[in-house]
Amino acid sequence: MRVCVIGTGYVGLVTGACLAHIGHQVICVDNNEEKVKLMKAGRSPIFEPGLSEIMQSAIESGNIEFTTDLGAGVAHGEILFIAVGTPPLPTGESDTRYVEAVARGIGTHLNGGYKVIVNKSTVPIGSGDWVRMIVVDGVAERQKVLVTAGGTSSGEVVLEKLPAFDVVSNPEFLREGSAVYDTFNPDRIVLGSNNHKAIAMMKELYAPIVERKFAADQSLPPVPVLVTDISSAEMIKYAANAFLATKISFINEVANICDRVGADVTQVAKGIGLDSRIGNKFLQAGIGWGGSCFPKDVSALVHTADDYGYEAQLLKSAVSVNGGVSENWALQI
Repeated sequence: MRVCVIGTGYVGLVTGACLAHIGHQVICVDNNEEKVKLMKAGRSPIFEPGLSEIMQSAIESGNIEFTTDLGAGVAHGEILFIAVGTPPLPTGESDTRYVEAVARGIGTHLNGGYKVIVNKSTVPIGSGDWVRMIVVDGVAERQKVLVTAGGTSSGEVVLEKLPAFDVVSNPEFLREGSAVYDTFNPDRIVLGSNNHKAIAMMKELYAPIVERKFAADQSLPPVPVLVTDISSAEMIKYAANAFLATKISFINEVANICDRVGADVTQVAKGIGLDSRIGNKFLQAGIGWGGSCFPKDVSALVHTADDYGYEAQLLKSAVSVNGGVSENWALQI
C-alpha cells in the first residue's frame, strides 16, 4: 500500500521505517531540511536499536523516501499518518498546534481518490471530529484560492466537491529503546473509526504484523485487533498510560510504608507480582515515572476530566506520590 507519514520524530520515523520494511511504499515528510538530508543518507536522527538498519534496507529496496514536500506525500499516500508531537502546555493540556497545522496542510493538498487520515499522535479525546473539521477547512481554503486565481469577479465562492476521506485513531504503544521490537510484536492494535472501508484498509496495512510474519516468535496467535469508535481509541491510549503510571505510584506508596514498618519492598513487589491478576511489570519501587509519556498523558487525562466537570482524584493522587505533593501538580509533570 502507499503510505505517507507526516512527522519523523520518534513515533513517525519508527512507524514509517517499519511499514516500509514489511513491504509498503512509504514517503516520510518533515519540514526540517537538514533532518531530511540526514535520513535520505540512511542515517537516523534518533537512537533506536535496529532502526538505522531497517531504514537503510528500505532505502535500498526503494520502499521509503524522505521529503519536505507535504503535497507530494499527500498525493502519494492512500493512508496518511499524522505523527507530530503534542507536548504539554503549562496547564497540563496537550499542545495540538502541530496536529492542526498538519491537518490543515493535508486539506490544502487533498485531491483525487479516497484517503484514510490516521491520528498516530497522542491527541485529546474527541480530536477525530476536530481533525476532520480542520482538514475540511484546509480544502475550503485551497478552493477559495483557486476561485480567486480564476478571476471570479462576483465575489461568490464556488466550492468543488469535498474529496473523500475518513479519519482513524490508531494510538501507538511504543517504548523508547524497544520501539522497533514493539512495532513488530505488539500486544494489540487499536483502530478507532465507524467507517468500514477505512478499517478494512487499516487491517490490510497491518496484516503482515497481525499475522506475525515479522515477529520474534512467529508461532504465536495473530495480534488482537480492537476496533472501536474514535473517542474510545483515543481514550485507550490515555487510560493505558495512566494505569501504568498509577501502578508505579502505588508501589512507591507501598515502599514508603515498608520503610516505616521494616518490610522489604522488593520482596513485597515480588509477592504481589506473582499474582496473575497483577503481574510483575511496573512494580520497581523508587524509579518514578521517568520519560515524557506518562506525566504528559496523565496530566492531559486529568485536564480532560476537569473540562467535563469530573475530578480524577485517583490520578491526581498518583501524580502527588510520583512527584511530591503540590497544589500546582499540573506544572510539575
